[in-house]
Amino acid sequence: MEAVIAAAITGAFSVLGIVISNAKSNQKMESKIEQQLNTAQAVTDCKIEELTREVREHNNFAKRVPVLEEQVKVANHRIADLENQK
Repeated sequence: MEAVIAAAITGAFSVLGIVISNAKSNQKMESKIEQQLNTAQAVTDCKIEELTREVREHNNFAKRVPVLEEQVKVANHRIADLENQK
């Protein structure tokens, strides 16, 4: 009978040790995963900011190109007029 009680107590402590060990291991893994997710989010945010900057720059050029085209058109007409006057 004493052997059975001793075995039960030993088994209970073994199970308790395993549960505590698994809990700590899970805690460490969750911490690592959270850190990796935070890093990935920071990289994504940085890329989005860079793309936003590039899109704004492109939009600025898109606004300016028609103005430049009109100015070139006017300059070409002036050049043509000057050539015709000679």
